[in-house]
Amino acid sequence: MNMFWALLAMAWGAFSGAPVTADQGKQPFQSLTNSFNTAIIQSQKDKVVIDADNPPAKIDPQPDAPVVKGIYVTAYSAGGQRMTSLLDLMDNTELNSMVIDIKDDLGYITYPTKNKTLQEMGKSQPFIRDIDALMKRLQKHDVYPIARVVVFKDTILANKNPELSFRNKDGSVWANGKGDSFVNPYSKEVWDYNIEIAKEAAKLGFKEIQFDYVRFPEGFETRADALKYTKSDKSRVDIVAEFVQYARKELAPLGVRVSVDIFGYAASVPAAEGIGQDFVKISENVDVISPMVYPSHYSTGWYGVKDPDKDPYTTIKGSMKDTHKKLDPTKELKPVIRPWIQDFTASWLGSGHYIKYGKKQVEDQIRAMKDMNVDEYLLWNASNRYTPDVNYK
Repeated sequence: MNMFWALLAMAWGAFSGAPVTADQGKQPFQSLTNSFNTAIIQSQKDKVVIDADNPPAKIDPQPDAPVVKGIYVTAYSAGGQRMTSLLDLMDNTELNSMVIDIKDDLGYITYPTKNKTLQEMGKSQPFIRDIDALMKRLQKHDVYPIARVVVFKDTILANKNPELSFRNKDGSVWANGKGDSFVNPYSKEVWDYNIEIAKEAAKLGFKEIQFDYVRFPEGFETRADALKYTKSDKSRVDIVAEFVQYARKELAPLGVRVSVDIFGYAASVPAAEGIGQDFVKISENVDVISPMVYPSHYSTGWYGVKDPDKDPYTTIKGSMKDTHKKLDPTKELKPVIRPWIQDFTASWLGSGHYIKYGKKQVEDQIRAMKDMNVDEYLLWNASNRYTPDVNYK
């Protein structure tokens, strides 16, 4: 009880003496909750033992976060002319958030960093030339900023530090069919490098860190024995879950949420041991889970639909039903469910297997989520060209 009151006093000190006026509404109480949660998180930090089978009690580092409805924004768009139209979209619709690449799919840090550790290990490609100006711009438009950090898919880090990657028998860095290389999830050095990027993003003003590619390469189980890399006796599933747990331990005291992108079908199947993704274990250790439930990514027969891309409502509703079923047993460890949905046309599926996506298809996905009590979502379009006149409510 003494500890409780001590923490409460610490939290109250954040704004004690400030009068509460009618137009301030709940702001002082939200500030108290934030400060109280942060105090508890900080007091727990050193007591958390990283263990995939024993997730720590979950305390929200940002309980006043909005109901997020957002879009994906490349660093190129964020630092270029397209940002003006994307901010107009924020200003004139119910959308309120942007997920911005801070470390992209190749591994480039997308702004000029002065952090010597990041400079030595990685490489900056400053698409966002003035990151401070960008953050001020987002704040001016009341945009909830989320930093996307691509973790283990990292060609830059792999080539610069081959000992942190997967290597062929001749010592060369392994790459997949697309020429992408991955770094080793068993490496604590890789963990700390990515978390250092996340910490810098938090200091810049991002409210949430969204980790993507939190996994081993696809099909890894077929080549694991042929590649050279350092590993422990922990399973791939456990090591990935423990990275997420460690990341949250390090970042929660900074007052930022941690979210993770994950394959949408992971909610409908057993753990993907090959790539090291267990939907439940990851979800238990994050504040937000973002399953990528693009209808185009489901094959024939899913949810009783011949061509899932052509029936976005049924596909999304089925995926959300599976997501709740998977996560409801986690009880107080259940994270916010915030799916990635589709605002692009999947013409690569071939004639007769896809439809052109527009206003109706985006709204059908939103309606399906709402019918399954999921209020938050993110729109994906790789070129950042989003459908106009959509009702995002």
